[in-house]
Amino acid sequence: MLHALPHDHGQSIEQNLEQMPSSADFEVAADIFKQLCDPNRIRIFWLLCHCEECVINIAALVNMSSPAVSHHLRQLKASNLIVSRREGKEVYYRCADNKTAQMLHPIIEKIVEINCPNEAIRG
Repeated sequence: MLHALPHDHGQSIEQNLEQMPSSADFEVAADIFKQLCDPNRIRIFWLLCHCEECVINIAALVNMSSPAVSHHLRQLKASNLIVSRREGKEVYYRCADNKTAQMLHPIIEKIVEINCPNEAIRG
């Protein structure tokens, strides 16, 4: 149970302390941000927002080794930011079609101040 605050500044959140979400409520967001703490992982995620690619091509596009790319792909997939499909021996990765992944794409582009290649094609 929450107690009264030591100082009342007259803000609505102070008056309704039961509205304050718990730390557990923010766990999903924290997990997503943990995955995006690596610039290479963000770059791979951004790439997969624009195309579906195999590990070898991703590695070539981001100038990394295939094992390093595979590590980042596992992390992104565990966070449900990307999905994969198998075609024969090849596995292809792309951005997940969920709310979180779709929201992150334009946010990353705004922060990095880059344009979506798909927008240039449409424009």
